Amino acid sequence: MQHLHMCLLCLIALAILSYFVHQRPSWVTENKGKMLGYNELQTGKPPLYIVVVSCGQRVQETLVMIKSAILFNYDEEYLKFVIFTEDGKGDEFREKLTDWRDIKPFTFDFEILPLKFPSGNEVEWRNLFKPCAAQRLFLPSLLTHVDSLLYVDTDILFLSPISDIWRFFKKFNETQMSALTPEHENENIGWYNRFARHPFYGRLGVNSGVMLMNLTRMREMKWEQHIVSIHKEYKLRIIWGDQDIINILFYYHPDKLYIMPCEYNYRPDHCMYMSICNMSQTGVKVIHGNRGYFHSDRQPLFKSIYGAMENYQLGSNANTEFLMPLHAALSIPSIKNSSCGKISNEVLKVANAVVTKRYREV
Repeated sequence: MQHLHMCLLCLIALAILSYFVHQRPSWVTENKGKMLGYNELQTGKPPLYIVVVSCGQRVQETLVMIKSAILFNYDEEYLKFVIFTEDGKGDEFREKLTDWRDIKPFTFDFEILPLKFPSGNEVEWRNLFKPCAAQRLFLPSLLTHVDSLLYVDTDILFLSPISDIWRFFKKFNETQMSALTPEHENENIGWYNRFARHPFYGRLGVNSGVMLMNLTRMREMKWEQHIVSIHKEYKLRIIWGDQDIINILFYYHPDKLYIMPCEYNYRPDHCMYMSICNMSQTGVKVIHGNRGYFHSDRQPLFKSIYGAMENYQLGSNANTEFLMPLHAALSIPSIKNSSCGKISNEVLKVANAVVTKRYREV
């Protein structure tokens, strides 16, 4: 009798095991490379896609950017980070992001994808301007399951919720498929109006470090065919690689571009000579340490903000562990009296408000 009882228990155990093997939850299956995350099922919210391309010695910089997006996600949107990177870098991202996902469950997920350029011309595209920066030109065909996304360079930090910049998608008219900020605000220091040997958008061109992309509309207008054609015609006349190609495309299709204000892509050029980004009422939403300014003492405001974000431990108190140390650093005379340091209060207006509000709520 005891033997029969043990056999019955074994049969039940095998039946349970068979159920879990053959009836896996749908979220672990893939559909054309897209994984429906457990977090997405839990939150019930559609993902806001943030895409970055990271090659060379950019892993840490990319992780700090991602940390800033998670820190300022006070609207608790479900963020989906898609990272295109070269062989050998995936494990570094995976280890840190998995740890952060345990700290901030149900708020974000990530996907690490290999680089992929047009066959037959892969080496040339890969080395256009900075290594693999041109990858974002081919996102419409690489992320066919995605409707809209925010592309950012690795040297970007968020100082406001992602939902803030995402709202510009709702402002697109029926023809617009992308949003960018101007390259400059002042003709006297503009690059494109003084030096470019190719067409460019508008009066002063656009900067491509922060770019909203409606991939559905891009696919409809055959974006990549235009990109390849432009590269073939102008490749000997461009300096800034993918950004120049984007400028040329929107020169010929200006109706397809929405222009965001400068506080969504705030760079050293906006303050190093004089303050030329009128953001005193709104503050900086996204800061861009291009040309290495996050790691340079040329305008220490940028290095200080990056350092404070890098040192912040995700999950700890943002007021005492991020904002207060940052204000202490910015009060140092050499930083406070620098060209960009003089307007640090305006630069951090949004960050101050968001963090302080959350701190009071807690």
